[in-house]
Amino acid sequence: MGDIIDRDGFRANVGIVLMSVDGRLFMARRVGGRGWQFPQGGMCRGESGEESLYRELREEIGLDRKDVEVLGRTRHWLRYRLPPRFVRRNLQPVCLGQKQHWFLLRLQLREVSFRFDMTAQPEFDRWRWVDYWQPIREVVYFKRAVYSRALHELAPMAFPEGLPPYPSWWRERAKSTAAPVEPMAQ
Repeated sequence: MGDIIDRDGFRANVGIVLMSVDGRLFMARRVGGRGWQFPQGGMCRGESGEESLYRELREEIGLDRKDVEVLGRTRHWLRYRLPPRFVRRNLQPVCLGQKQHWFLLRLQLREVSFRFDMTAQPEFDRWRWVDYWQPIREVVYFKRAVYSRALHELAPMAFPEGLPPYPSWWRERAKSTAAPVEPMAQ
């Protein structure tokens, strides 16, 4: 079972937005302090999106299907391109970026022990809960627009009464990116 890379060079992937019972989001630090992000991972041949989701959830943070409730997922693939310095041109097919279906999960436990040692090469070494929009500010720059689109699309599923307020830094950040500034139509 290998990676699925389409003819345009985008690797099929699932992204996991894990929400606590109080509405905060899980972020994890990549091993060695190489930035904070949501769990995500490639889909393997023959896997459905949900199968990939549960495999990645187990491998990256040690949770099982029974620990979460799936609230929804993005309707379409969301894509980002890798900066040229991250493209490994010696591998075939060449992966130029990721295309992702994002899943919104609600944690079913009040107390949880995340495990990063479920694989021989852990992805993460630390974690924390953050306010809903904070991941857009903290993720590596080339993923920010995808995080913004995913969080805007998933927000009505997380907060049916209305989007959480934008933080004070939002307007300044919006000036410097192509990410949506206002809530998406519901």
